[in-house]
Amino acid sequence: MALRRRGLVSTSTPDSCQCLSRHRCVVGSVLDEKDRLILRELRESSKKTTKEIAENTGIPRTTVHDRIHKMEQSGTIRRFTVVPNYEQIGEPTTAFVFISYSGGSGANQRELADQLAKLEGVYEVHMISGDWDILAKVRGENVERIGELVTERLRELPGVGRTVTCAVFKTVKEET
Repeated sequence: MALRRRGLVSTSTPDSCQCLSRHRCVVGSVLDEKDRLILRELRESSKKTTKEIAENTGIPRTTVHDRIHKMEQSGTIRRFTVVPNYEQIGEPTTAFVFISYSGGSGANQRELADQLAKLEGVYEVHMISGDWDILAKVRGENVERIGELVTERLRELPGVGRTVTCAVFKTVKEET
């Protein structure tokens, strides 16, 4: 809100850019406090009704509904999803796999990342900077099953060079 008043944030559509200052150009608009409160409620549980969100935030119900719809339309809210209890679905073990890209295999790094994302048991794939090129979050029944995923499927993909797998001892915080 303060940025908008100072002319640093555009209220134009996300597809356009309106420079309001010599020093800054911002595409789209910044979320205000009401949007952030609504998002916080939905992140706790996307199953909450607009009535529950309105009661918890003190924002009128119709405003909550309209803002959720606008955030969906703008892409701020990409989807509503379920976060399962991985122990109860047979995947209590989590690991992170650092992957180096090996050129000359016919696949580029983006194609490799796309192929990794299609493997069952792979939950996240990130192209990263630093000593490694890709970071994948994987889950499985136990460390042995994760080892099979890495050695028998992941490492067989064209473009995979080296890998290092780090098993998770305990997850302290995990958000979707």
